[in-house]
Amino acid sequence: MNKKITVLAGDGIGHEVTSWGVKILEQIADNFGHQFSFQNALLGHSAIEATGNPLPDETLEKCLEADAILLGAVGHPKYDNDPSLKVRPEQGLLKLRKSLGLYTNIRPIEIFDELADASSLKKELISGVDILFFRELTGGIYFGERNRTEDIATDSMTYSKMEVERIARRAFEAAMTRRKVVHSIDKANVLDSSRLWRATVNKIAKEYPAVEVIHMYIDNAAMQLIRYPKQFDVVLTGNMFGDILTDEASQIAGSLGMLASASIGDKVGLYEPIHGSAPDIAGQNIANPMATILSTALMLDIAFGLKEESRTVVAAVVAVLKKGYRTQDIKDEQTDIDKILQTDQIGQLILDEIKAMKSVFS
Repeated sequence: MNKKITVLAGDGIGHEVTSWGVKILEQIADNFGHQFSFQNALLGHSAIEATGNPLPDETLEKCLEADAILLGAVGHPKYDNDPSLKVRPEQGLLKLRKSLGLYTNIRPIEIFDELADASSLKKELISGVDILFFRELTGGIYFGERNRTEDIATDSMTYSKMEVERIARRAFEAAMTRRKVVHSIDKANVLDSSRLWRATVNKIAKEYPAVEVIHMYIDNAAMQLIRYPKQFDVVLTGNMFGDILTDEASQIAGSLGMLASASIGDKVGLYEPIHGSAPDIAGQNIANPMATILSTALMLDIAFGLKEESRTVVAAVVAVLKKGYRTQDIKDEQTDIDKILQTDQIGQLILDEIKAMKSVFS
């Protein structure tokens, strides 16, 4: 199999973690006899510094011609400290999602048994948690009309039936391969956009009679995620609610550094860790590369249909965790100090596990 992958390292620790994503993909190609070619492009603060544009035309062109995109992270403290800046790194990512039609963000929240003690929740509450989030990505309040005067600011949350229908179908299709339960999260007791969302989800649900649909308000859903996360299987929700809930759910798994995501539409997809650019630790070689590595597993599965290759990546990560190795963000009181590793050290261990599996597939 020959595939072209565009790499958007982005900002901060993005460069450190995407380099390991590329190495893992190269080793998978070697193990299984594939050919993956890589091209780099600028996005976010690094793109603004170089071109004045958070998403240069050249970057978008490279993404459009790729078979998949691997993203690190975007963001820089300069923009957090000065909200008045008109050109911002996040604009590049939002425009990229819109330009590529990436309307579905898929975020798996699955507990690695080896990391159960790293979660802030009790082990008995999180053991066995396996949640698949479907977050709508190109509509809602982030893309609605906005206006600001000196005294008043307005942001509009807008959804069409079409936008809800297409992501709802993806969520129901996924539920059919799992426990056949979809929790649809909205705020239909207050928002008209949520009433449209709920009515449209109910319409699509009729096409999947085997799937149980449970509607839940966003405030209750946030509470239930902490109270009893095992009740959730597939979670379907809008852009802003999904942004909040998936970050909350990341703490069930113990760290943002362990969670991968896929943003897909009808063409090329984008695969990225859910963590940010973490400028406070950038360049220190202590970032956790495992979320990026697990994002390559999603890419292999979803974008290329290479399920055995995807399982190999996950198995390598699990093997390293079973041996007790950790990065700073996922260590606990029981972690041997000699097994707390830097970015490059743990990346190399995962790479070595994949290399060792090569003979199995030769």
